[in-house]
Amino acid sequence: MPVDVHVVTPERELWSGSATIVIARGVAGEVGILAGHMPLLAQLAIGPIRIQRENEPELVAVIDGGFLHVASSSEEGTRVDVMAAHAEFVDEIDVELARTRADELRAQLAERRDTEVAEAEVVSMKDELQKALVRVSLAG
Repeated sequence: MPVDVHVVTPERELWSGSATIVIARGVAGEVGILAGHMPLLAQLAIGPIRIQRENEPELVAVIDGGFLHVASSSEEGTRVDVMAAHAEFVDEIDVELARTRADELRAQLAERRDTEVAEAEVVSMKDELQKALVRVSLAG
């Protein structure tokens, strides 16, 4: 029995369809969802989501945080909803733009190391850097 998968962002529905397994990176580590998985709500980290489909190529996207929700019942099967702040397929990534952004952020963080900067600003910059690096890693 396949898993019914829906990956959405505030801007669009990235993908929906049937899968054999969904693998995502949560803040507590990776999680794999197969048909019959117990109900789950997990906070997603910045990282890849992999959707394996029967007799079709694996889909890989980058997720910039959000939540993964699993609902399972014997009558309706297993449904996985991924609600992401932002998501894009690997083939949609502008690798050069991601590399440039990563370089800019590294330089900004290096400059701020010697000055007093609000911790929230540094955390935000590190999150943005991680987003850029994940994109380069997956698509580069």
